[in-house]
Amino acid sequence: MAKRHAHTEDAEINITPMLDIVFIMLIFFIVTTSFTKETGASIVKPEAEQAISLRNGTILIGIKSNDDIWMSKRLIELREVRSMVEQAKAENPKGSVVIVADKDSRIGTITLVMDQVKMAGVQGIAISADNPSG
Repeated sequence: MAKRHAHTEDAEINITPMLDIVFIMLIFFIVTTSFTKETGASIVKPEAEQAISLRNGTILIGIKSNDDIWMSKRLIELREVRSMVEQAKAENPKGSVVIVADKDSRIGTITLVMDQVKMAGVQGIAISADNPSG
């Protein structure tokens, strides 16, 4: 009786479809990621019951307790606020301005910064606060 030799091929796993899916997922996550710009200063925000979280791209201006003004991770002077907001608004026309002021900062400094932002052509300004209930 003659033995039949079964011709067996080495089974190979085709990983091309898996790589395609991983690549598509990578592109999806890169496109949908929200890029936020920080003020560059560590600030203790005051608490407010009506505080809400903003998820849209915003222009952040930080004011520390010693009235230092921070924007784009660098310390700036009050006279620089207007030009920097104008530049940021040119990059992101739909972005809103949020002033992140320390709870111990002076209201006079906050008012002067708000005035510079308004002179830069921004009408909607928000003040950042923490919600005490989370």
